[in-house]
Formats: sequence, C-alpha cells, structure tokens
Amino acid sequence: MQFVIVTGLSGAGKSTAVHVLEDMGFFCVDNLPPALVPRFAELVSRSHGRVDRVAVVMDIRSREFFEEIDEALRALDERKLPYHVLFLDASDEVLVRRFKETRRKHPLAPGGSVLEGIRAERERLEGIRERAHLIVDTSALTPQGLRDELQAAFGPASGRAPTITVLSFGYKYGLPMDADLVFDVRFLPNPHYVPELRPHPGTHPSVRAYVLALEAAQTFLGHLREMVAFLLPNFVREGKSHLVIAIGCTGGRHRSVVFAEELAAYLRELGYEVRTRHRDLERE
Repeated sequence: MQFVIVTGLSGAGKSTAVHVLEDMGFFCVDNLPPALVPRFAELVSRSHGRVDRVAVVMDIRSREFFEEIDEALRALDERKLPYHVLFLDASDEVLVRRFKETRRKHPLAPGGSVLEGIRAERERLEGIRERAHLIVDTSALTPQGLRDELQAAFGPASGRAPTITVLSFGYKYGLPMDADLVFDVRFLPNPHYVPELRPHPGTHPSVRAYVLALEAAQTFLGHLREMVAFLLPNFVREGKSHLVIAIGCTGGRHRSVVFAEELAAYLRELGYEVRTRHRDLERE
C-alpha cells in the first residue's frame, strides 16, 4: 500500500498536488486531523487491496489539532504502517504573491500581514519538514512541473529504484529548498567572462567543451560520479523514492548546467531513471 501524507506551507500547492494524486488513482482525504491518521491507515491496510493508494492532507488548517502530528507519525511507526511524507514548500516572496493574486487570507494571519503568517507557519512546520521523505519546492514549478515531480515520486516505477532529478541552479538566486545533495562548481573559471561564450547556455557544445577541457573539471567530475554511484544504492536501501541532486554555479547558466547534463547521462548509463531540470537557465 502507498500511504502518502501531504503537508506543507499554505499556498505551496497542496490542492494541486491532491488533484494530481487523484488523477494517479489515489484515494484522497483533505484536512484530516492528525489524531485520526493512524486509525485511518489501519482501516485502509485491512481493505484487502480494495484501496491500495491513499493520500491524506494534514496542514495548519487543523489548528490546535496539528500539534498532534508527531504523535500520529509515531503511532504509524509503532504499528509498522509504511508511509511517505510529502512536504510542499515555496519561497516567502512567491507565497506572498500567490496570496495577493488569490486575495485569500493566511490562516495564521487572518487580519494581519501575510508575510507574518507565512513566517509563523514555517516555524510551526519545521518539525514535520525535517521528517519529510520528499520536499518539493514549487517556487518555480508550473502545475505541469508539479505533476511531473509527483509522477516521478509516486508513479508506477516508484516502487523500484529511486527516480533522480539532477538540478542545476545559480547561487545568486538562492539554494533549491528541495535538494537532497548539493555540489558547488564555482571553483571553475566562469564562461560568463568569455565574450564568445557568454550568450550561450551550458547545453551549447562550445560551452561544454570549454568547461570540461579543464583538468580540475575532469578530476571533479570523476569524484562526483564516484560519490553519487556510492550513495545511490544506500538511498535505495533506505527506501528513498525520489532524490534531487543539485549542482550550482554563480548564475545557473553555464558550469552547473554542463555538470548536471554530464551527471544525468552517467546515471542513465547505470540504469537509473533520471530527469534534468535547469532552474535558472532562462534568467538574464
């Protein structure tokens, strides 16, 4: 049985996620009080396969009941009922914009500042975020992008090896919140300062050739492949269903893109299901 607990920040996309999971065949329950989750999971587990994919949403709308979430997860662990916690996150800036666009009030700041409500909610959710099996940062994701992330994590292939997302990003735009592993390639010369290379992205053959021609780049790439190849089987043993490997440079257009593409190609050769995403490639 797949039992997914959907939680996260208000405005981060939980409603969209539930619709996606419903389309994937999950039986979904919204705003279930945490105290009822263990009993509900137990009932479903005794359905003799009639219901084998379930998603429940637990969030701050439960008010004081939400404080019982740690106890609920502990009860699931004690009863040896398997589950995955999906945590949806987004930057404060994006969340504020979404609330203003929808003209909705934040549940923790019905008469005050949306930003204050977001910060208060982020603090209250810190514990469950630390226990999440999968964190998805929706700041730069379209609804289709979120659908792709959930399909990769909970689709038909998710019961085998983990689906891997190799993500390039620019440090100047902030760390990706959903990264499991982060590697920094800013120690390499930046093609941005080579006039003939600056307009081209890291997917361009000339940029790739420039970056990988450096001895330090080849040495780092070898170590990166070796480390990731060692880590992945261990993540598999721990039941990890989706892994995000982030590689960053200054702007996210050149060096990080080259290494993301190289690592993704290597992991495909090892037989893993791999997706690449270049978060900041289109930024000026």
